[in-house]
Amino acid sequence: MRNSIKIVVALCVFISLLSFEKNTNSNPIQAKSTTVTNDTLTWKLLGDIKYIRKKHATYGEVEFPQVNLKLKSYHNKTVYLTGFIVPIDSKNYALSKNVFASCFFCGKSGPETITGLKFKGGLPKLKTDTYLTIKGTFKVNETDVDNWIYNIENAEIVSKK
Repeated sequence: MRNSIKIVVALCVFISLLSFEKNTNSNPIQAKSTTVTNDTLTWKLLGDIKYIRKKHATYGEVEFPQVNLKLKSYHNKTVYLTGFIVPIDSKNYALSKNVFASCFFCGKSGPETITGLKFKGGLPKLKTDTYLTIKGTFKVNETDVDNWIYNIENAEIVSKK
């Protein structure tokens, strides 16, 4: 009985060794060149914001954002930010701290958890909740209530997951 178990085990090992094929593909695998960067901005920093209630000609009383000085120092500078893609309409995307189901529009977050995107060149085709890092020119908006508090213009996708 013991010898038959040894023979079965030896046969299994032999068959498994034969199943490994030598790679005959002559094309070497080339690693893709990727850029790894740290985010310039964090969602925690973007969330450090206060609001002041003021009169608006069209909307009556409105809460205007007051962005902290550190964020203002990034205005018109190149930044990197990672988040989730949220489609706004057929021509606009935003980058969100949260996935679509928990984004600003669904009432789970404030307007400081999203930034408008204006892509350099043509509009890329992106799926909702794609997690990516964006590089672009950061813009702060404290006065136009019909626009995002934060925008990234000339946006380029640095990495996509």
